[in-house]
Amino acid sequence: MAERMLKFVALDKEPPSKRAAMARKADFHEIYAELAKAKAAEQASRCSQCGVPFCQSHCPLQNNIPDWLRLTAEGRLQEAYETSAATNLMPEICGRICPQDRLCEGNCVIEQSGHGTVTIGAIEKYLTETAWAEGWVAPVKALRERPEHVGIIGAGPAGLAAAEVLRRKGYKVTVYDRYDRAGGLLIYGIPNFKLEKDVVARRVARLEEGGVTFVLNCEVGRDVTFDALRSKHEAVLIATGVYKARDLGVPQPASKGVLAAMDYLTASNRVGLGDEVAEFASGALDAKGKRVVVIGGGDTAMDCVRTAVRQGAKSVTCLYRRDKANMPGSLTEVKNAEEEGVKFEWLAAPKAILGDAKKLKAVRAVKMRLGAADASGRQAPEEAPGAEFDLPADLVIKALGFDPEDLPAIWDETYLKTSRWGTVRVNERNFETSIPGVFAAGDIVRGASLVVWAIREGRDAAEGIHAFLKERAASAAVAAE
Repeated sequence: MAERMLKFVALDKEPPSKRAAMARKADFHEIYAELAKAKAAEQASRCSQCGVPFCQSHCPLQNNIPDWLRLTAEGRLQEAYETSAATNLMPEICGRICPQDRLCEGNCVIEQSGHGTVTIGAIEKYLTETAWAEGWVAPVKALRERPEHVGIIGAGPAGLAAAEVLRRKGYKVTVYDRYDRAGGLLIYGIPNFKLEKDVVARRVARLEEGGVTFVLNCEVGRDVTFDALRSKHEAVLIATGVYKARDLGVPQPASKGVLAAMDYLTASNRVGLGDEVAEFASGALDAKGKRVVVIGGGDTAMDCVRTAVRQGAKSVTCLYRRDKANMPGSLTEVKNAEEEGVKFEWLAAPKAILGDAKKLKAVRAVKMRLGAADASGRQAPEEAPGAEFDLPADLVIKALGFDPEDLPAIWDETYLKTSRWGTVRVNERNFETSIPGVFAAGDIVRGASLVVWAIREGRDAAEGIHAFLKERAASAAVAAE
């Protein structure tokens, strides 16, 4: 191992090449090139093979990162992929969209020692793309068929992860989703320049080929009742995600120029998929030629500003109430946005949206300063007196985060208990809700979070469902005797 690894002193960190900003602004294609085989092995060999792998412990999926880095450095690529896929059901997706700078790479020991992190995400993406090309990605195959049916509400990352685990165990799985394509946030929320849609589509196709059934354009509470699903399936998993946009909470005109981030991103992704979107065609959801102000500081805000740039906006400004160091989104994404011409107004918050019902004029903002720490430990922003200013705007996009929909009310299910934030309450050990046989996972449980956490919880909830159904079958067998 010593000959192959521990080369971080002799070899510098070398991330995959990135398309020039002027070139990538003209389209929605992914901006990073694929690693070559030799380069992937070289960069993997920089791993220090820590006794305590902080990269692994800071990965929500607990991926065996040092092991598959070593295998990559040794040229044992199929084994490396299989090691990666043993814990991660969508490694090529996580390799593209995980904020590695806050998770595995941000906690890499050699990064802390000043040598530059191992490019874990790029190597993970390379391994899985190689696996697809070489035919190493195994079909979803049940060990043995079981009689029970499981229904999953939501075809996003949590639902897809759970569907795969359950199908492998032999359950009949049906996934219900309100959209016309499976993938949820992966399809309609994340732009192509971060995640090309064919990457998601082949994962969905693999599940279908393995026997998972998808019922699309089906919204629970509208097209089918929650009770009907419960009566049809022995267990149900709620994996709806959270899509309710948080409001600005400031005076604003009744103008169509103030948009929710998800409406804006969904329209852009639909157009990219070849759909006809009337509101985009009319210009209502198109940033072309407009002065765009995006309010928020997370990854969704970065998706919005970078989408607006590609749509040909006249100018794009991101307004965030804290400073750059306290931004919740990926700093890599901030850097990409800055390269593409996005202007950032740090320590600034909206006070009002100016204009009338026909047209927006500006965002009235106020400069902020960081005061005492709040309950989360972060310094709370507070207004700096007399520091108001106006930002001209034709389009304002709200990217302040998402809240859960009121599922008990929508589904007419009063026994489904929720937290004071509206998320579904679960038993943390098995993800079962207040209703026996009904489980929940992903953002609808933890609130708006990362895709990698949704995959983790979908996987764990599937294990909880498996344990529940096995116990029920065993009890039925005893009663029959």
